[in-house]
Amino acid sequence: MKSGLPEVSRREGAPQAKLLLVVLSFAWGLAWPAMKIALGEVSPWSFRLVGYVVGTGLMFALVRLKGRSAVLPAGPARLHVIASAFLTVLGFGLFSTFAQLTGMTSRVVIVAYSMPVWASLMGWLVLGERLNVVTILALVMCIGGLGVLIYPAAASGTALGLLLALASALSWAAGTIYLKWARIKGDVIAVTAWQLLVSLIVIVACLPVFEGVPHLWPLSPLALACLAYQGLIGTGLAYFMWFDVVGRLPAATASLGTLLVPVVGIVSAVLVLGDRPTAADAVGFALIFAAAACVLVQPSGSK
Repeated sequence: MKSGLPEVSRREGAPQAKLLLVVLSFAWGLAWPAMKIALGEVSPWSFRLVGYVVGTGLMFALVRLKGRSAVLPAGPARLHVIASAFLTVLGFGLFSTFAQLTGMTSRVVIVAYSMPVWASLMGWLVLGERLNVVTILALVMCIGGLGVLIYPAAASGTALGLLLALASALSWAAGTIYLKWARIKGDVIAVTAWQLLVSLIVIVACLPVFEGVPHLWPLSPLALACLAYQGLIGTGLAYFMWFDVVGRLPAATASLGTLLVPVVGIVSAVLVLGDRPTAADAVGFALIFAAAACVLVQPSGSK
């Protein structure tokens, strides 16, 4: 994504952008235990309704704040935005939320962030991108890590949460590849705003069928705070920070910086939720994290 900033301005803003990237990683990472706490009193559908309402409003506000056009080109671009919304935003959001109902948060986080590995594999299958030795090694490590995590859960009949987390990673990866394939014309911030709006419309349409009236009251102060955090910070403010970061740092640096997110998510799940990962979990975490890092640290030309 081209930011439109002069190169000198990008260099001068790099230190602040790196600090902001750390803040963003904590905002996204802490959203996972916040989600788990809120889901103790709020259904997944109501939870996502709040997040998408806040996120959509703030993203369109960001479009206006930056003086961009929210209008998408007529024709296929609008259909591509709808299709990508189902994968990148809605699919990831719903799968990851339902995964939290039956899976340990720390496990759900690391499985969801196996996305870069699956995106590389899909890029090879769909776009014909080169699959080099490092990417193949990452794929092997990722599959090994998933096996270490899922096998004990499957043996005890508790694998559903991990399978849903894997579905969220695959949906996110598929949406990423779809966007690369579609090459949607239009401002990237506007595209994201419309993706959120499409997802919100789907949630509004589905909620009466699966839940009826949204159950957002009464809530305990803690659940209410976590719900507000997810909507205002984990979704809305995080998008503001992300687009500021990618406008000031190279895409590779920004993407690599997001590796801090699952680390924050896992540590905060242990500290806040009392998750107790096993030795097998630690091996699985390490393998999947290393696999994602291998994919993200490669120069773009080597993928």
